[in-house]
Amino acid sequence: MAANENKTKVTILTGSYRIKGYIDLLPGARVTDFMHESKDFVVVTDAEVYEAEVSGRQVLVAPFVDVNRSHIQIVTVC
Repeated sequence: MAANENKTKVTILTGSYRIKGYIDLLPGARVTDFMHESKDFVVVTDAEVYEAEVSGRQVLVAPFVDVNRSHIQIVTVC
């Protein structure tokens, strides 16, 4: 099985940022279960971070970011 098969593209909204990237989700697993099982931080790879406003400017591109779970307001699969 290729490593990319476990990557799920998501958008995460916090109070300040919109984060686009990938989480490692096992095939058949639900994002809800992934979030409940996460500890204090959620790992997002190939991350693009934008200001939260509509058409907000890009503030960061990184191969890896840890997002504090307590700041996450919405997670959606893209």
